[in-house]
Amino acid sequence: MPPILNAQSITKQFGAKPLFQNISLTVEEGDRIGLIGPNGAGKSTLLAILAGQMEPDSGELAVRKRARAAYVPQDSRFAAGLSVRQVLEAALAAAHVNESEREGRLRELSGRAGFADLNAEAAALSGGWRKRLAITEALVCEPEVMLLDEPTNHLDLAGIEWLEELLTSASFAAVTVSHDRYFLESTSSEIIELNRVFADGLLRVKGNFSRFLEEKQSYLESQNRQQESLRNQVRTEIEWLRRGPKARTTKSKARIDSANAMIGQLAEMNARTAVATVGIDFDASLRKTKRLVEFKDVACDVPSSDNEPKGEMRPRRLFSGLNFILTAGMKVGLVGPNGSGKTTLLRLLRGEIEPAQGSIRRAEALRLVYFSQMRELDESLTLRRALAPEGDGLNYQGRLVHVASWAARFLFTSEQLNQPVRNLSGGERARVLIAKLMLEPADVLLLDEPTNDLDIPTLEILEENLLDFPGALVLVTHDRYLLNRVSSTVLGLDGRGHCGRFADYGQWEDWIEEQEAEQNKSGSTLSASSASTVSANSLPSQAGGKKKLSYLEAREFAAIEVRVEVSDARLAAAHERVENPEIATNAAALQEALMELDAAQHENDALYARWAELTDKSE
Repeated sequence: MPPILNAQSITKQFGAKPLFQNISLTVEEGDRIGLIGPNGAGKSTLLAILAGQMEPDSGELAVRKRARAAYVPQDSRFAAGLSVRQVLEAALAAAHVNESEREGRLRELSGRAGFADLNAEAAALSGGWRKRLAITEALVCEPEVMLLDEPTNHLDLAGIEWLEELLTSASFAAVTVSHDRYFLESTSSEIIELNRVFADGLLRVKGNFSRFLEEKQSYLESQNRQQESLRNQVRTEIEWLRRGPKARTTKSKARIDSANAMIGQLAEMNARTAVATVGIDFDASLRKTKRLVEFKDVACDVPSSDNEPKGEMRPRRLFSGLNFILTAGMKVGLVGPNGSGKTTLLRLLRGEIEPAQGSIRRAEALRLVYFSQMRELDESLTLRRALAPEGDGLNYQGRLVHVASWAARFLFTSEQLNQPVRNLSGGERARVLIAKLMLEPADVLLLDEPTNDLDIPTLEILEENLLDFPGALVLVTHDRYLLNRVSSTVLGLDGRGHCGRFADYGQWEDWIEEQEAEQNKSGSTLSASSASTVSANSLPSQAGGKKKLSYLEAREFAAIEVRVEVSDARLAAAHERVENPEIATNAAALQEALMELDAAQHENDALYARWAELTDKSE
């Protein structure tokens, strides 16, 4: 049987530089292809060509006779006023489904996707639920192949797991553009990377993402050996050419032609394999204050979405009883389903809104830097003005940097500086926002879905920088790899008003499953008393309500503040000693000073953690 899709020698170009040239690939029955590549490589464009939404500049796309392809673009938009039911009914009609079968199909598809209210307005849904609706709409035609462009963007963690289950159990083939490494690992039977660093413009490997990484490393090592061998040959030929050989004989002419060909081949290979990386380095304020933000019995409400008369709308409680202390160096992963209050909690941290109950205390002159998932950029501005609103100079860590150099650090060319922001891809816009945030020293970094649209190399650099960032971090992300690697603690919301603190994402998942099992067992929502089974300052293993301080703990608590002050002074002195020029130039003294600094830091962290634990028990 012929392939479902067969693209041969596809080329596409925007402006002077081609996105990709002479790309060939096929999609067979049962293929589950993960399509990856750096931002700007042309992944979305290639997917649109495969879907028939865009014509290539050259090359051919053959589609198997009567094969149905369903395409889900990055942005899921629906006309205002249409309900979920109306969107799916229109899709069923367009797919020529028998009228007598439509209602059954509609309920089956919407039920599997988790839609409880078919009369909800599609355009008013959250980004994650619009994405679910777009995927469900595409499934109506029972496609032979699904083409999905960044489907995990805007999906919450539960939505990603729903999509993973859908793809792994589906009978159709799938081509999915994604940078979510866990998602690629679990859903892909082969990986294609679109990247001009490869001789054919892409590398295709059978197997999951881990297998691809191994094969890619082998390929690049082989290519490096070939490049080094060619470089040595060219060096020999250049020396021969410098001696001024006379091209009088056929043999001499052939060698000169061969030498020139090798020089050109090496230049092409050098240009193709030169890989630039993004220079991410968030600037921390390095303030000595340890307690940056303290939540005490905080509750948060939002207006109810119920169809109640105007003026009678009752607020809906997102969460309550939140007790949490954010200290310097803490890296918090904030997780929960869409609508559970993650972004609202970030707004509370920023002071944009006030809690319904409880109090939030912030350190004096606290500097918060916020990365919004909304990608708030003025599209009419040029890249130059977006990066440097006034003039061409930028102040970074006390020194003046030219905007062209700053743009180059984030892989933008000088030609792009005068182009409007609206011409940038999603990943490029994310890099612009990161470039702007890096100019602001921060006590606390608040990152709301920073991974959307970023390619894998940029994600890896972002991870390393966040791990090294000395300030506090609060991270909202659906990228489980990033979450597990960076977060030292997880603050979880369940969407039903409960919250808890956990060691990692897996522990939060176990808690959610336990709650759902309890709810199914009782046949009703959890009682108010069960909401306190996980304290926001204790792990699930410590559940069961707060324990009062024992006699010895009370004595420890009374003296701990003095111990913390002494520890702070010791840590400050250790920092000063390391920074002393006389010690910094003496290897033995520097080694001793660094060991002392490390010990002081560990003691300081342990004391603050103990202080927070005793404080929670005493309240």
